[in-house]
Amino acid sequence: MSKDFFRNMRDLQNSMDDFSTLHDGVLKIITPPTNFSNEALSSTLFLFLFVSTCVLFIASHLLPWRFFSLLFCWASIALGHPSLQQFILNNHADHIRPHERSAKSWLDAWIARDIILDEPPESREVETFELQRRKGGSRGEWESWLFSPNPHDPLSPQRIAGQRPKGTRFFEDVCAPKGWEWGDKKWVLDLGSREWVEERLVQGVEVEVEGERWITDLVEADESVSAAKKGKKVGPEWEEGNGSEQVPFGQWRRRRWIRTVRRKGVSSNDSSSSSSN
Repeated sequence: MSKDFFRNMRDLQNSMDDFSTLHDGVLKIITPPTNFSNEALSSTLFLFLFVSTCVLFIASHLLPWRFFSLLFCWASIALGHPSLQQFILNNHADHIRPHERSAKSWLDAWIARDIILDEPPESREVETFELQRRKGGSRGEWESWLFSPNPHDPLSPQRIAGQRPKGTRFFEDVCAPKGWEWGDKKWVLDLGSREWVEERLVQGVEVEVEGERWITDLVEADESVSAAKKGKKVGPEWEEGNGSEQVPFGQWRRRRWIRTVRRKGVSSNDSSSSSSN
């Protein structure tokens, strides 16, 4: 084979190496903002491209495309000159780079304010009641019983029917409702004990408006339960107190804990399995 053939092979290989380097450089610049790894940024970029395409469809015949092509070609040729390259690099460092951070901050603020990808998940407030039972008579000590979705107040249907409260023994075993997940890290004691007692029309209890916010059965509440079993509507209203032992209490006391939950998103696997079922 002639030497020209090997020279041509060498030049072709060098050209392909330059092309590969250029290709990798272009992908390194274009791929991160367009591959939706940052969904908000990619959505913004495609929104700008869509608006630009619509504008060009309408006003493309008004633009001097020949002049733009000529300017682009001459600029490409001029950028190959070493002196011009150094001049551009110096001006970029002096005039362009100081404004890049402010421009990026403005773009990020605009994206956070105007680009809404999805509605925030629905959130609600759930409750659980910490129940304690008195051990050893009306003056005995309180012992933790369980955490229940119901307050087990003196006139509740379960209490009147003589049923035991249902729930879980430990706080950590209280689960979010099906299809929901916890929206915050821990339970919060409901300081508005008086409000939920009035909303539920709870009777025969003492309400702590300060301190640990216990809602404690009064001794007279047993009479209310007996009367309710007979169909009579008698019984004391709730009383405000501070939890002192001077007041004769009943067997049960409770306080309300609240926590925020948010609805879980349905994944494609879940939707496909549910549709197959």
